[in-house]
Amino acid sequence: MALTLWGFPAAFKTQKTLIAAKYVGVEIKTPSFEFGVFNKTPEFLAKNPNGKVPVLDTENGSIYESNAIARYVARLRPDAGLLGASFYENALVDQWIDFSTNELEPARGVWAYTIMGALPSQNPKPLQEAKKDVEKALSILDAHFLHNTFLVGNQVTLADIAVFCALMEGYTKLFSPALQKKFANVLRWFNTVANQPNVAAVVGKITFATAEAQAAKPAAAPKKEAAPKEEKPKAAAAPKPADDDDDEKPAASKKANPLDELPPSSMVLDSVKKLAFSQRPILPDFFEQLWPQYDNAGYTWFIFNYKYNEDNTVYFKTGNLIGGFVQRSDAARKHSMGVINVRGNEDEETGPFKVSGAWLFRGPGISAEMIEENPDSEYYDWVKVDVTTPEGKQQIKDQFLAERLEGEKVLDRRYFK
Repeated sequence: MALTLWGFPAAFKTQKTLIAAKYVGVEIKTPSFEFGVFNKTPEFLAKNPNGKVPVLDTENGSIYESNAIARYVARLRPDAGLLGASFYENALVDQWIDFSTNELEPARGVWAYTIMGALPSQNPKPLQEAKKDVEKALSILDAHFLHNTFLVGNQVTLADIAVFCALMEGYTKLFSPALQKKFANVLRWFNTVANQPNVAAVVGKITFATAEAQAAKPAAAPKKEAAPKEEKPKAAAAPKPADDDDDEKPAASKKANPLDELPPSSMVLDSVKKLAFSQRPILPDFFEQLWPQYDNAGYTWFIFNYKYNEDNTVYFKTGNLIGGFVQRSDAARKHSMGVINVRGNEDEETGPFKVSGAWLFRGPGISAEMIEENPDSEYYDWVKVDVTTPEGKQQIKDQFLAERLEGEKVLDRRYFK
């Protein structure tokens, strides 16, 4: 049986499935496509309304979310043992896959995206925290591999495949030789998995990093020369008390915010906020009044979706999730505004509940204040929206005002102003 997998063959979320397919002896086709075009077509959105990859086409329909796809492929041949040899081992496989998704991959993502330049590197705090989280995950794995060859049982399972794929970029690009040696048990296991024929057939030969990758430093802004000031006659200084310190102490300088140094915008965000919330909960025709004055060069809109909606099974906890997100965004208040929603079934009882929203930032991207001060922001996929198009405008308006999103009822909505 041939299956079709839409995704990037070099991406770790795609490689999980391709390796599993080698173990179960299933042929998977990976056609080329143009991302940003193909995934926005009605045909693709019928497969995955999120417009993301990977997506697996089967004879019964399409499946999205990388772990669900990999598990589907592993189940095609139970005797291959990828899901464990008992109910208990089944649960252990799921445990380690969830460990990879929740503990390892978010931190690995912040580390990798900062090195790639997709996240700002001016403030080292998020990167330092990500490195600590990766090392914590590695220490847990290292303790396990002190007495075990594989994560579950005595053979490679889908758990090994998932964790291996999540760590591959670390070992080939991010981790210094010293860090690799620090967790010797993990390194031994990683080499064992890398040398399995079914794994090597997908990822090829592993070349380990010889130094830790460094983020490119942003170019320094040119200094402005201060205009000469006209000297004014000075009043005679009062004599100092004998015990005064003769050294003049400079005043503490406040850290400059690069957003304050952007060229002036024709749109004043404070005025936009006053307009939006001049009527509770929001002015019904706010967007009809916003778009004629909107400064597309000075501001950027994003749609964001929570990465782990499958975990939002309890309604009040999901409400706490979005409430916490708004509170932790306070540092970005001066330069942004937004909305975050919970949607789901009519009864507010049956999960999982989905979280999404729309956010406006000053400047060309997500503000450093959001990335640095709100740790929850890394748990969302952020997609820039082109609001010069009617479709983009409608996407933003729906997040702020629509009673239903993607066919589901909006159960809770919080505005950030």
